[in-house]
Parts: sequence; C-alpha cells; structure tokens
Amino acid sequence: MKARVIVTLNSGVLDPQGKAIEGALRSLGVEGVTSVRQGKVFDVELDTADRAGAEDVLKSACEKLLANTVIENYRVEIA
Repeated sequence: MKARVIVTLNSGVLDPQGKAIEGALRSLGVEGVTSVRQGKVFDVELDTADRAGAEDVLKSACEKLLANTVIENYRVEIA
C-alpha cells in the first residue's frame, strides 16, 4: 500500500525558510507570489492491505518522528 504524509507548520509559527523562498522567487522575477510556507512530504510504502491499520501506523510515525507536533500539523493520505 502506498501513502503520503504531508507535514506543514501550524499557522502563526514563523517560517524563515518560506520567507527566503518567497524573496528568491521575487528576485527571479516570479510575479504574483504573496506568501510561501514550506513543508515536508513523505511517500511511504507499507506491506499491508489493511487501510485503517496503515493509517494508524503512519499516525504513530508522525507523532514519534516525522512531525514536531508542537509546531507542525500532519495529514495522512492513503492511495
């Protein structure tokens, strides 16, 4: 089974990397960008056919390692 975990910063948390990307886009002449927030994407393959079990495993992985739940949100998408 394939899954994707998307980790983003909570709103209100400063994102210096996003600001740097925003500035770089402007300096490259990319117009219309008003804000950039960066995040992480993890593509994960699991050896199971149990959708609910896979989601539980990935949520546990997020809580333990993939996301800093103090400042980040995560979303699990099972393909």
